[in-house]
Amino acid sequence: PNPAFANIDVPLASTFMLSTKPGKEAYVEPVIENGGYRFMVKVGKPKDMEAAKNGTKLARGANFCCLLSNAVINDPYIKSESMAGRMGAKLMAIVAEGDGGRVYLAPTLEHETVANEAKPEWKPDMPMNRKTSNLVSGRGYGFFTWADLFTSRQLVALDTFSDLVQEAIPRIEQDAIVAGLKNDGIGLEAGGTGAQAYAEAVGVYLGFAIDKGANYWSSICAWSTSTEKMISTFSRQAIPMVWDFTEANPFSTSSGNWDLGIEQAEQMLESLGLWNNGFSSCTDAQRQGVAKDKIVSTDPPYYDNIGYADLSDFFYIWLRHSLRSIFPSLFSTLSTPKSDELVATPYRHENKEEAEQFFLDGMTKAMNQLVVQAHPAFPVTIYYAFKQSENQSSEGVTNTGWETFLEAVIKSGFSISGTWPMRTEYTGNLKKQMSALASSIVLVCRRRNPDAPVTTRREFIVRLKAELPAALAELQKGNIAPVDLAQAAIGPGMAIYTSYAKVLDSEDKPLSVRQALTLINQVLDEPLAEQEGDYDTDSRFALAWFEQYGFSEGEFGVADVLARAKDTSVSSLVDACILFSKQGKVRLLKPAELSTTWNPEVSPRISAWEIAHQLIRALESGGETAAAHLVAAIGSDVETARDLAYRLYNLCERKRRPQEALSYNSLVQSWPEILRLSKEVPRAKPGELFG
Repeated sequence: PNPAFANIDVPLASTFMLSTKPGKEAYVEPVIENGGYRFMVKVGKPKDMEAAKNGTKLARGANFCCLLSNAVINDPYIKSESMAGRMGAKLMAIVAEGDGGRVYLAPTLEHETVANEAKPEWKPDMPMNRKTSNLVSGRGYGFFTWADLFTSRQLVALDTFSDLVQEAIPRIEQDAIVAGLKNDGIGLEAGGTGAQAYAEAVGVYLGFAIDKGANYWSSICAWSTSTEKMISTFSRQAIPMVWDFTEANPFSTSSGNWDLGIEQAEQMLESLGLWNNGFSSCTDAQRQGVAKDKIVSTDPPYYDNIGYADLSDFFYIWLRHSLRSIFPSLFSTLSTPKSDELVATPYRHENKEEAEQFFLDGMTKAMNQLVVQAHPAFPVTIYYAFKQSENQSSEGVTNTGWETFLEAVIKSGFSISGTWPMRTEYTGNLKKQMSALASSIVLVCRRRNPDAPVTTRREFIVRLKAELPAALAELQKGNIAPVDLAQAAIGPGMAIYTSYAKVLDSEDKPLSVRQALTLINQVLDEPLAEQEGDYDTDSRFALAWFEQYGFSEGEFGVADVLARAKDTSVSSLVDACILFSKQGKVRLLKPAELSTTWNPEVSPRISAWEIAHQLIRALESGGETAAAHLVAAIGSDVETARDLAYRLYNLCERKRRPQEALSYNSLVQSWPEILRLSKEVPRAKPGELFG
């Protein structure tokens, strides 16, 4: 934007680091010369690590600084330039395979020239949907067609591989005939089982491998500096903007190579075996008849969470290019059908309310088909990986998508007999740094008793208070992750709610799903709060302080009053290594600040709070083995610390403290392995901590 540098392209780099692995650091250093710049690659730690990590990025989103003038380049400016076609790409570094790991090389003009000379004969120039936030196109960065997501060299590779599928199929067919398969000339789509169908089946797997390649061969693939690996396009269910991307070599032996897709298809075929024939069919869930007397387990759309059809086009364009001759009717359209997709997408309707009604009506009809058709002797299980907490309102924590889905399930005629958390969600890559849902929540449903009684709100609450604490205790006993606890505990509550035909309020109006969920959540908080009575006085103080301040500072006077109320004192809490106090301010000590030489066997004052946070310190610094050594030394008191972690996670969720929540969630998730390892720790001699 600086007029004096208007004729010079400058980099939008979110980082200059190539590797942050300890002892293997490498980075890009921009060299300013002759009125421009070039990139050098250096090995070792940069002098200014923070500056190298930040690249030219100033803040979240599209906010950078000019490498030459230090002028701020903000989001509106970048969008206007990119939409006008003035955003390109420049080679920053080359990653090669070395004998001892990755080798980072400076870019050369020859490499950059070769890449820029690539000219694809065909490219998917179908327009992208610009109305959804799931795609980079919706954010205004100059991506108009699907081809814009790929470099010219990537387009050449994908186009070439797709064409080769068509060349491979007749050669495979000839080999199949020679091997003895019948030459009946009937293809897969027509139900053939001879040489042509066999060849086309192999072609399908080759097409899948190309689609796998597309996930690694786009300009949306980032680079992980901590693991020295590329991150595929779909590290999550969206196509975000990536400022510095990785272009994989399909012929390498590293991530993103062509063989990966082939190997995975081969492993799948070997694992499944060839004993039974199967079939798949495409039908409208609101009108289907295939569920008749079947055991049904289904994973429906999650309200407005994911734009499935829009995102599917990323893969559809390449499948269609390589497999249209095999399945002409399946690939008859340029892109996937979208108008009937059962999601609450406002841009397909007049407004948000109409989109919600579309989802509710359609999901109710789809669920009703299952109520009528599913085998009566078995429950229907419905996967729903959708976090409940969305916003805080006068009615408590609410989530429109979750409530609308539950309402559709109940209106269809189902009663919910449970919610099972199933460990299904991959938590690597981006998810490992956030309190993401670790499980899918499986709703266990049966047809509701047509003679179900009507009850009152008061009777409903009485039953909740009588039955939920025991259900919650069972979930905790099963070591469910805190991140999943609230969602899973809805099952017992909804089982009570759906055991009635109606729950009536004081005005004889039916209690809505939202109101029922609010009451369930309120009652669920009570057992966790009641557990506080089992804690020592120091832990009760720390809990109350944490709820209000977290690990931030507060006034000494406030802490003094609270400590007296909890039958302790600020000085005692300082001595107990829970609190830091100085110059009229106090704060709780973070796990990383706790003593690494803490010995519970000789400590004169041990609290559940200190145990929990010492375990977190050990877990985060030395892993499960280090935590296991502490558990072995602590003994039976450790169970109270795990219960405390549930309570603290619950507080963090309410107070929106995701980083602290992550620590408490990790402690509970690692608990079974910590306990197992603790049993292998040699018994310590008197006066020794670790034996």
